[in-house]
Amino acid sequence: MSTLLEVSGVSVTFDGFRAINNLSFQIGPAEMRAIIGPNGAGKTTFMDIVTGKTRPDEGRVLWGEKSQSLTRMSEAKIAQAGIGRKFQRPTVFEDQSVFDNLAMALRKPRGPLAVLWYRPARADAERVHELAAEIGLSDQLSRKSGELSHGQKQWLEIGMLLAQEPRLLLVDEPAAGMTHEEREHTTALLVEAAKTRAVVVVEHDMEFVRRLNCKVTVLHEGAVLAEGSLDHVTANQQVIDVYLGR
Repeated sequence: MSTLLEVSGVSVTFDGFRAINNLSFQIGPAEMRAIIGPNGAGKTTFMDIVTGKTRPDEGRVLWGEKSQSLTRMSEAKIAQAGIGRKFQRPTVFEDQSVFDNLAMALRKPRGPLAVLWYRPARADAERVHELAAEIGLSDQLSRKSGELSHGQKQWLEIGMLLAQEPRLLLVDEPAAGMTHEEREHTTALLVEAAKTRAVVVVEHDMEFVRRLNCKVTVLHEGAVLAEGSLDHVTANQQVIDVYLGR
């Protein structure tokens, strides 16, 4: 299988604390991966490195078929290259409708003139309706985003990321604060997305991870402790000692 993202021998230190320690990780172009591990394991720092927010002290982060070095690219260029990130708290434009949030997120030229003269074309409206159906918000398009439930806002933000047509989606704790039904819908949404792109989910909820039914990477002290199916990693004594036994 070809590799979309390859992280190789990456380390980063903050004020003497080694947050990432010789970490290596790779994911294919249409693959779901869950990342688990105790607080302070390096999960957020890993996503910060991939998106260019944090620069590693050493190691390589290679992207795409041409193995471009992400460590040489700005955050904006990395996003344009096809890496989308969803943070834990949903960030949507609360005063704008669901339709407008999705329309604003569509992958379009972003120069000053293009933005100034932008008028939604029929194709844009059709794409917004497609996205709304995909995330389960077709009946909410005219509603102000601020009126949505927590779960619906999470779906809208995932929809806004999908609108940018990323090849890799990094999602931080999507199940937090959701009802059982919302979590089931979120699982289906992410599994569907992973059919056509790489999806990395950082999550603490083991039941949610089990439903994703994917390969799991366990981080501890900034390095990979174990990797494999959820059953495989949860049977690993070291994983039990540092994470599951808590």
